[in-house]
Amino acid sequence: MDYVSALVPPVVMAAFFIGLIVTIVKSQGGDRKGKEDAAVDAAIARAEAARQSGVKQGPAGA
Repeated sequence: MDYVSALVPPVVMAAFFIGLIVTIVKSQGGDRKGKEDAAVDAAIARAEAARQSGVKQGPAGA
């Protein structure tokens, strides 16, 4: 029975990992894609503007 107790944790972790990957893949795109893309584009634009103006910003933009 030691082999069962040795195999359970990896099997459980693998099942959770597969569930995580499935959730991530399913959440890509869809009706939220435009909103996510707009948020990323805005963050990139702010970083580019700060870089061009020579202003140093922290991770929170402060």
